[in-house]
Amino acid sequence: MTSKDVRLPGPDHPITVEPSTDEIVVSVGGRVVASTRGALILREASYPPVHYIPVEDVDFELLERTGHTTYCPYKGECGYYSIPSGGEKAVNAVWRYDDPYPAVAEIKDHVAFYPDRVDEITVRAAA
Repeated sequence: MTSKDVRLPGPDHPITVEPSTDEIVVSVGGRVVASTRGALILREASYPPVHYIPVEDVDFELLERTGHTTYCPYKGECGYYSIPSGGEKAVNAVWRYDDPYPAVAEIKDHVAFYPDRVDEITVRAAA
């Protein structure tokens, strides 16, 4: 059995997680898959910011867990969901860290969506 490389965020690879005050709505096939005002924004190194949406604000009846997994040495093991109503484009469109590493523990019980695998992610600034 090989151990996985575990890294801590730092100056060479910063990661921050902060609450968002915006309303985030994710749509596929004309249906709202997720809608929240309780998202978190994860900023990691030079990657674009990612909205993590609380699981209670996601319609899991529209999702299907897949066997696809990935590993991030900063965040941990990641599992995926497809959105069947979105067709091939929406395969593995949603990801989740069920047991994230302590450095990003806030994203537990949250999911994120690939913008190019859903029809729309609307971000409405808080008034």
